[in-house]
Amino acid sequence: MNSDLMLVVGLIVGVLTIPALLNAWTEGRPPRAAAIMVMIAIGLVVMAVRLAPGGYALDDLPDVFFRVVGRLMN
Repeated sequence: MNSDLMLVVGLIVGVLTIPALLNAWTEGRPPRAAAIMVMIAIGLVVMAVRLAPGGYALDDLPDVFFRVVGRLMN
């Protein structure tokens, strides 16, 4: 798996964690699925940052997203 793809998937999973956390909180149950999603997201982002040759800056994120989407579209 490419480090760009790991970063994008990790960020998407991290964003999808927010509704799962809110749903568990409003229903008064423990956020087990959300906790697993958080661990997966953190693991993917950390692996991507460590595997990338120069790391990532915040300015690089739009370029990374477009590279991954472009690679998936072709």
